[in-house]
Amino acid sequence: MATEIERKFLLAERPAADVLGDGTPMRQGYLAEEDGVSVRIRITDAEARFTIKAGEGVARTEVEVPVDIGEAEALWPFTEGRRIAKRRHRVPLSGGEVAEVDVYGGELDGLLTVEVEFPDDEASRAFTPPDWFGREVTGERGWTNLSLSRHGRPD
Repeated sequence: MATEIERKFLLAERPAADVLGDGTPMRQGYLAEEDGVSVRIRITDAEARFTIKAGEGVARTEVEVPVDIGEAEALWPFTEGRRIAKRRHRVPLSGGEVAEVDVYGGELDGLLTVEVEFPDDEASRAFTPPDWFGREVTGERGWTNLSLSRHGRPD
């Protein structure tokens, strides 16, 4: 069983283009959700992946598998009402971590978040986010991608 250990932050402003680089455009939609378990499909120009997540907070169960892009596109209509579009930028940090900066589009246009994954709980607790990260929203239900896809930004 795979565990994802991740912290999420809101960004007050978009980092400079030379920091972000080109990024990868992606669409993700949720096929199912129940009792804290969600099944999503993520599609980029290069690949598609199914992801199953369970739990909440810093450490959650996550299983991700590749899927044929054509098959992912065939399932896409079933995500209606539970979709987000974003461009993901991978930014190396001074401590060796990688910040995944997401710049949202569509109904979430202007929203900027950053996530950092860690190898274990100790590394997650020891991490001091750079000032440009802004407010931490790890574990706040309204800021999960699933919640954003269904309800938009929290009030």
